[in-house]
Amino acid sequence: MYILDDKNAGDWAMGGASRWWLHHALESLNKALNGKLNIFQGEPQAILSKLVEETSAQTVVWNRCYEPWRIARDGDIKMAFKDADIEVESFNGSLLWEPWQVLKKDQTPYKVFTPYYRRGCLSKVAPRKPLAVPSKISTLNVSKDSLSLGELGLLPTIKWDTQMQARWDISETAAQDRLDDFVMAELEDYREGRNFPDKANVSRLSPYLHFGQISSNTAWHRAADAAAIINNEDSLDTFLSELGWREFSYYLLYHFPQLPTKNLQVRFNVFPWASNTEKDLRAWQQGKTGYPLVDAGMRELYSTGYMHNRVRMVVGSFLVKNLLVHWHEGERWFWDCLVDADLASNSAGWQWIAGCGADAAPFFRIFNPITQSEKFDKQGEYIRRYVPELADMPAKYIHAPWLAPAEILAAAGVEIGVNYPEPVMDIKESRERALAAFALTKN
Repeated sequence: MYILDDKNAGDWAMGGASRWWLHHALESLNKALNGKLNIFQGEPQAILSKLVEETSAQTVVWNRCYEPWRIARDGDIKMAFKDADIEVESFNGSLLWEPWQVLKKDQTPYKVFTPYYRRGCLSKVAPRKPLAVPSKISTLNVSKDSLSLGELGLLPTIKWDTQMQARWDISETAAQDRLDDFVMAELEDYREGRNFPDKANVSRLSPYLHFGQISSNTAWHRAADAAAIINNEDSLDTFLSELGWREFSYYLLYHFPQLPTKNLQVRFNVFPWASNTEKDLRAWQQGKTGYPLVDAGMRELYSTGYMHNRVRMVVGSFLVKNLLVHWHEGERWFWDCLVDADLASNSAGWQWIAGCGADAAPFFRIFNPITQSEKFDKQGEYIRRYVPELADMPAKYIHAPWLAPAEILAAAGVEIGVNYPEPVMDIKESRERALAAFALTKN
């Protein structure tokens, strides 16, 4: 069964892109179960208690979730059933290692990724190998109280999902196929290739992992098994460590449940974020900052529900460091726009880029969107794909079109401030302003 629980989720009810993905994921799952999926919406404890009574069930089982609100809810459900002499079992269906399994020698949690992963995780029992698909699943008839998928109201009322429909195949089979394609054709060059947004060298498995359409254990072992056929061991190690980064995000959320809302480094509580940022925030959200790589990333996000990881770091740095907009604003926008919106990864990622997290990038590491673009999208192919008004700009000038000679702009049909915006700020001045703000947190 699936229960949509928006009530207990509170502020962390799924955003629009995630709800869209969930609709199609449930549709695919129901088809795989020959229409036997029970669908409910509301208070899970009440719904489950009624079903237990109707079916005379003796045991209730589920896979664990790690968001703070879900831990609290599931704990209450477990206690209620145990008090009623109903057996309850929960399982790890989404992580390689449980957060409480990996601790330092003094039994406190790690706060830095490398020792957490290299010294902590890799010293534990290896991730379990996935079980085979059951040959048979026995199910009851669908409950009379089960809703139709449409009754959940997950799809948008305004048709903004056309490009997303074309971009994704949302099914377990598609997840397995995507993993196979990645391992066989793209893993070899993953270590370097993952930095280039116009290349197909990232797995793009994150939404399938988030929604449980494939497990991190499957990804881990499929990649590890490919060691015999690839020559670049560094690429394999890097990919496995990226799965480790996903684990670390969940680990931080479990041990520091304030992660989505509070700076883990409390000295950032005095950071002087800019005021009156609505105009800059809107330009960033719409991909109209005047910095092509930033704009391309934000438009990829809105149109496909996804953004390349290298570009995520650039647009995040741009928002919090160049524009001095609070990282909460970026976190909320990603929450609504990403099909892989994950409370752990989203919160940890934004704290990392803002410099205020447990294992954060130093605040003075400010990504320059021009040099990043020149280095990782040299010919401007990624920019041309998502910022079509710059499609005819020569590669030499596409990264900073306002610096191009007038005749180059005219030949490309680009009018700065007319059909492509002027830069919202000067990159050098904004860097100096950010460093001055950061200095105030050192007192």
